[in-house]
Amino acid sequence: MGTGTSRDFASLLDDLFVASEPGEIAPAPTIPFDYLAVADELHSGRIRVDGQTVAAEYREAGAALEDEFVALLDMVKAETAVVAEEPEPPSVDPEAIAAELGLAEARPGDLAKMRRSFALANHPDRVAPHLRQRAMVRMQLANMLIDDAKRRGSKKKG
Repeated sequence: MGTGTSRDFASLLDDLFVASEPGEIAPAPTIPFDYLAVADELHSGRIRVDGQTVAAEYREAGAALEDEFVALLDMVKAETAVVAEEPEPPSVDPEAIAAELGLAEARPGDLAKMRRSFALANHPDRVAPHLRQRAMVRMQLANMLIDDAKRRGSKKKG
């Protein structure tokens, strides 16, 4: 397949089929390995290993595993310590939410912006899965408080 020439799609396909003729594909290389010969050699008695050598290897392997196990335990302890230091979840107290929104000094024109900014920061879809229920309650309370503030603002005008 050449480049820079204008050819139709059918001729490109023909070139691909010709390039992939079965005669051109070499068989996958194989590595001869006789499992029975290895087993016979191991059982023949020609391979000798001192019992002390085996015991020393076993102890070394066990020590490495013990060190790895201790390291894993330390890592788990560190992770649980980090989880224990997790900050307290946001409050669902209506007064705390009203203070967070700043409803006391809010003007009626700012309420829609407050709702959007609170939703941006606290929407259940934007928080960790274990905080979604709490975020939903916070959103409901914030919306209720903002709606109440709007009603009070409209009563003052009227």
